[in-house]
Amino acid sequence: MKKWILAPAFLVFGTLSIQAQNYQPPTEVLALLSKHTCLTCHKVTERLVGPSYSEIAKKKYSKAQIVKLIKPPVPTNWPDYPPMIGLPNVPKADAQKIAAWIESLGKQ
Repeated sequence: MKKWILAPAFLVFGTLSIQAQNYQPPTEVLALLSKHTCLTCHKVTERLVGPSYSEIAKKKYSKAQIVKLIKPPVPTNWPDYPPMIGLPNVPKADAQKIAAWIESLGKQ
């Protein structure tokens, strides 16, 4: 009977573990986040200086909106955080890859 009780618990916790791993950015995106200093203020699932990427995803921004907000951010979108410094030097292709990953977090 003990095995029967443990099996559902394993399935639940195993599923949670898989979901937590899905939040981690792919290697290419992680490299871009590091290169453009995004990780200085943002974490994947935890609040830091700025909102977490999973929190940003909950706002359901489109990829185009995220790309636009990287360059000249809108501080009124996140009143509980210090204003983000715009990152106009992030190439559009890099911003699009980052945005696609952030948007994907909202679909998990």
